[in-house]
Amino acid sequence: MDLTGKKVCLLFRKPGRFFSIERIFNYLEPLLQKEISTCRWAAEHAKFMPGGLIRNILAVKRCSGDIYHVTGDIHYIVLGLPRRRTLLTIHDCVFLYQATGLKRRILKWLLLDIPVRRSWLITTISEATKKDIIRSTGCPAKKIIVIPDPIDDSLYYSPGVFREQEPVILFIGSTENKNLRRVAEALKDIPCRLDIVGNIPAAVRELLSENRINYTQQSGLTDEEIACKYRQADIMLFPSTFEGFGLPIIEAQQTGRPVVTSDLSPMKEVAGKGACLVNPLDPASIRAGILEVIGNKGYREDLVQRGLENVRQYAPSVIAQQYLSVYRQLLTH
Repeated sequence: MDLTGKKVCLLFRKPGRFFSIERIFNYLEPLLQKEISTCRWAAEHAKFMPGGLIRNILAVKRCSGDIYHVTGDIHYIVLGLPRRRTLLTIHDCVFLYQATGLKRRILKWLLLDIPVRRSWLITTISEATKKDIIRSTGCPAKKIIVIPDPIDDSLYYSPGVFREQEPVILFIGSTENKNLRRVAEALKDIPCRLDIVGNIPAAVRELLSENRINYTQQSGLTDEEIACKYRQADIMLFPSTFEGFGLPIIEAQQTGRPVVTSDLSPMKEVAGKGACLVNPLDPASIRAGILEVIGNKGYREDLVQRGLENVRQYAPSVIAQQYLSVYRQLLTH
């Protein structure tokens, strides 16, 4: 179907300190515009309070388009949209694991149960999250389409000399699921510098000191500064216990860095054959993976080559075409 003359409204949460969703669609929107007109709408209220939610729902009713694409986070906004023209992107279901009791039931109802029923189609970024949605809501599998996140095409292959004597190990994120506590134990007595991007809780700082980990830490970096971090690193370490996707895996692969990540979904699927997979719950397994990458040059170079092959499927042009295909489905059902 020709999308000329059609318009998709891309609906975003209130702008703030989180920007991963916005970055994804910054890459995609110029490519979408080659075939369909786009407009952007952002929620006015960020706090998860009844007044703000209601005002956001009422405000979105004033949007006008042929397709309404909720890009993530504010799933409840579908209550203000026409069901047969609404696409909802769910990036993860982490809130189901972080909340308990009444709070969990309310979040599940507002962010998953109602939005899933009120959307005509759903996209999500991994098979793992698709399974979460189906298991939690009973949604038919055919209603959910997996479209992964795109790689930032400003990242580029940047070969460097691997510092075997004291490699720089890049670690992005500091929330509990990123697994920095076990990493502190795993790296004890390994000559390296752990380069952490994110704010480190005081208790974790103490653990790093106790294990005599040589580390540096920065937060609030720009996209270019993060890209520079990849180029300066020797290894990307991403032993997360839970993710909706795991974008740093493919960003490191695109740059040409060997990756050590979790033998869990979705990380192992995202990485393909281009990563050393470890048990994130076992510091000894993380340690063994790091030592294998440091000490085995042939294995390390093979990981880099396989990673470069893997990232081709995440090019923004490929991902944009997948979204355009879903838009066509919405307009022709």
